[in-house]
Amino acid sequence: GKRSAVVLAHHGPVVAGKDLEAAVYAVEELEETAKLALLTRGLNPHLLDQAQINGLVAQFNVDWD
Repeated sequence: GKRSAVVLAHHGPVVAGKDLEAAVYAVEELEETAKLALLTRGLNPHLLDQAQINGLVAQFNVDWD
C-alpha cells in the first residue's frame, strides 16, 4: 500500500518495505518525523490550509490523504 510505517501504542514502530533498504528508509523517515513533532510541540505552529496542501501535492507530485 501507500503507507509503510505505523507506531503501536506501548510497542513502538512497525515498518514494511519491498526490501530491507526500503524498510530501513521507512523507519528513518518515521524517526525524523517523530523528532520534528516533538521539537515543535507547544510552538503553536501555523498549519497549512487545504489549498496550500493541494499546491504542494501538485508541485512535488506526491500522494496525500
